[in-house]
Amino acid sequence: MNQHERIKDYLKEFGSISTMEAFRDLGITRLGARILEIEHQGIEIERKTEYGINRYGQKIHYTRYCLADNSL
Repeated sequence: MNQHERIKDYLKEFGSISTMEAFRDLGITRLGARILEIEHQGIEIERKTEYGINRYGQKIHYTRYCLADNSL
């Protein structure tokens, strides 16, 4: 199974994925690049910006990727 297939399966199972989840759960370090490649395959991906606090107490933001309603 290649990285694209692992990401698509993860999205089907969990509904969304972030860079940290991709690294922790799938061992994928360049999620944004893989998402672009998946989009070039004709699969529509939505992006949502989420906000949080890191371990140093600093405000952060990151992208969460979700399948569009009509994809897969």
